[in-house]
Amino acid sequence: MVVTAPPPRLQQLDAGWRHRLEPLLAAGRAAGADLVEVFLERIEHVGVLAEQDGITSVSPAFGMGAGLRVFRGLRDGFVSTNDLSQAGLMAALEQALGMLGLELSAVAASRFDGLPDLRDHGLGKGDWLQRCPGLPEATGRLLEGTRRLEQVGRHLQVRRGSYARDWQEVLVAASDGTFARDVRLHQSLGLSVLAADGEHRASIGRRYGSAGRPDQLREWDVDASAREVCESAGTMLYADYVEAGQMPAVLANRFGGVIFHEACGHLLETTQVERGTTPFTDKVGEAIAHQAVTAIDEGVSDGAFGSLSMDDEGMEPQHTVLIENGVLQRFLSDRAGELRTGHARTGSGRRQSHGFAAASRMRNTYIAAGPHTPEELIASVDHGLYCKSMGGGSVGPTGQFNFSVEEGYLIENGRLTRPVKGATLIGEAKEVMPRISMCANDLELAAGFCGSVSGSVNVTVGQPHIKVDTITVGGR
Repeated sequence: MVVTAPPPRLQQLDAGWRHRLEPLLAAGRAAGADLVEVFLERIEHVGVLAEQDGITSVSPAFGMGAGLRVFRGLRDGFVSTNDLSQAGLMAALEQALGMLGLELSAVAASRFDGLPDLRDHGLGKGDWLQRCPGLPEATGRLLEGTRRLEQVGRHLQVRRGSYARDWQEVLVAASDGTFARDVRLHQSLGLSVLAADGEHRASIGRRYGSAGRPDQLREWDVDASAREVCESAGTMLYADYVEAGQMPAVLANRFGGVIFHEACGHLLETTQVERGTTPFTDKVGEAIAHQAVTAIDEGVSDGAFGSLSMDDEGMEPQHTVLIENGVLQRFLSDRAGELRTGHARTGSGRRQSHGFAAASRMRNTYIAAGPHTPEELIASVDHGLYCKSMGGGSVGPTGQFNFSVEEGYLIENGRLTRPVKGATLIGEAKEVMPRISMCANDLELAAGFCGSVSGSVNVTVGQPHIKVDTITVGGR
């Protein structure tokens, strides 16, 4: 047996970095850059996978690096590096400047006045990593989950549990006076099963996640999660296939919000405005959805997977109303988005790591609660589809989408009747948003990950139960 020593403690990111960063920012400004930004991070990650009754994968990762971005006019240059020496950082700056045709100068006067006092959002978070479950405890909880699946499920061919812990410390400094630090902790866990009986198949999974809650795995209700997954799998195993057609649909809360996130939310990021790929570019102040729809993106909900104390450009998050009573209010914007589109920053500049330049990204994005009960939405439909759980899907660049329904039921004469499988919701954001005519009063959020130009970031999606008056349902 080989015993591996733990990795050395990585250098803390704090106000002591001022003496390294100020000369860097000053040199960039002296070279002719309008703005210079440095993003520093160190990370500790562990991922664990349990399959059946054993642990099949443990994947730790440790790292530290910097991303440097310089702006001149509407253009920018970005370089990342793992060499955090003064020489290494200056070399990265020189490369970023070169992308804009700028050079370091030994004689030009700097137009940088120095960094202010550090805004430290990491205070009180110093023990988060130590308070998280260690590997023995984490693997034990996952195996408890897969064992519970076997106890409460039927015809299960595959049982899986997964856990990921991501700890990150970041320091952001920019020549506009930004100097801010934060510590982040995200944990996610999930259970999934494949049930099979003869020719019948059903695959069901659930994910749970939080931010800033070291005890999440300890507080996880294993029994409730296992029962939810297995009950859904048992129901869908023998379900009939749905018939394709145009019909009303009621989408359940929580992860049902993934359709709004993917099909519409991305179109309200200034990244899409810059590219000219959103149909809503000139629609601020105009109705783009039914008056029943109010949509919000924010980073402030306590413990939510997409919440943050500051974004990856050092700006504190906001509660941003995107759509109010059907009318488009504003876009999500980062530093580059504000520069190139004129839409004010919203604390939405996010990136997967120091290897990416920040871009406008969603945080906790959801349709707000309405005045109705879920039962009232269902009762208003003579013949349609109830989507209790959504699966995977795809989205085109201008909002065309198709999403599979993981667990669905027919609505007949205002009541839920038979379970159906094989359903796919097909549509386009600008056409479907005006058809969301009713929103229930049971808003809930669900954790997920979102991939885009600045990598994969943690988000939450959400909504109450909503009714879509008509949508294309793919099936048999």
